[in-house]
Amino acid sequence: MPTRTMLSVLLGAALLLPVLPAATAAADARAVDYHGLRLAVPADWRVVDLDREPGACLRLDLPTLYLGHAGTQAECTGRAVARRADTLHLEPLDTAPPRADIPTVAVDSADALPEAPARTDSNELRYALLRPRVMATVSYGDAPDAVRRVLSRARALSADAPAAPGAPARPAAPALATGAARTRNAQEPFTGEGFDACTAPTQESMDTWRADSPFGAVGIYIGGGARACAQPQLTAAWVRRQAEAGWHLMPIWVGRQPWNSSGTGLSTDPSEADEQGRSAAEGAAAAAGSLGLEAGTVLYNDLENYTDRDTWDAPVVAYLTAWTVRLHELGYRSAAYVSASSGAQALSAHHDQAPEAMPDVLWVARWNGAASVTDADMGLPNGTTQWHGPRRAHQFRGDHDAAYGGVRINIDRNWVDVDPSAFGTGAVFPLS
Repeated sequence: MPTRTMLSVLLGAALLLPVLPAATAAADARAVDYHGLRLAVPADWRVVDLDREPGACLRLDLPTLYLGHAGTQAECTGRAVARRADTLHLEPLDTAPPRADIPTVAVDSADALPEAPARTDSNELRYALLRPRVMATVSYGDAPDAVRRVLSRARALSADAPAAPGAPARPAAPALATGAARTRNAQEPFTGEGFDACTAPTQESMDTWRADSPFGAVGIYIGGGARACAQPQLTAAWVRRQAEAGWHLMPIWVGRQPWNSSGTGLSTDPSEADEQGRSAAEGAAAAAGSLGLEAGTVLYNDLENYTDRDTWDAPVVAYLTAWTVRLHELGYRSAAYVSASSGAQALSAHHDQAPEAMPDVLWVARWNGAASVTDADMGLPNGTTQWHGPRRAHQFRGDHDAAYGGVRINIDRNWVDVDPSAFGTGAVFPLS
């Protein structure tokens, strides 16, 4: 099966910010001015002006300074990365979108960052800089120290104006439709085509595809240390609006992976992998809750393909069963995204040893072009009862550009046959 792991390659000069008049060269850094701040940016960082390149992807595997609000991110590809890089995204505070998936800390200015950063399971955090009125989103690999230093050394180009009294840590979420409170199930029973993209599309794109595409389900990457793309569109309001529109949501956590990496790698020791699975479940449940996805939601763990099954099968099964058990303890439902030739084989071989600890839903990647969830498509034994019924999804085509209603998005294409009510309570949350 082709891998979906995104390699760390350059996007090309088209995304790079042209030399700014205010920028000065240095032996190991260059000065970049933005919104009244001057930063010394490491020489090996890219600088991407999102106002000039609205389709640029906020990739998390290349050291980069991003400036301005994210646009469509139409150029995003890939899903999981073996190593995260240091990135810093600066945008005007007053119009920055709220982010439910990562913590936000309000501080007076960049030189007043707290010594101990907030814990984050996705290696991302935000600082609302109240005096310069800038939102700074930090992403990092093993530790945030280096990119925090870049931010903390930012200096104002002129005397600071006093911070607005009572300035919020971040803008309020957009108002939703008024009316009597009601409930909407974010995971209604669904059989049909779905898609997933590296970053949540804009609302305009989602509305267009809802009207003009064949898709009724959408996979959204809600967090995890190996997540490849930033999620500037992903808010509780975004999630709610898709549910209102009738989308079947598939929240995805991109945690530890079966490869050797200090930051994103899964342990080869099954006992340690068990602990990593429990931790992933806790992070995913917290992210889901912050996005308005309540107990009962099926949460998907993205675990990429591997070829050395002798090494990885045991820790993969330990990780995914611990993920399942812990999610059940937290009131959520469990699902796993795995390859038909590796993870699906491992789970199937161990299924009958502990069926109650197996993921409730199996989502298999096998890019054979078949929009179905037969045993053969899923990499399961012919005639098996494993994940029988509406508990399967099949990713049958990988990274490709698709366009509907004039809106182009790079996606994976899936056939989804999932009914949460068949194996537990569905995901319901109030709309107000």
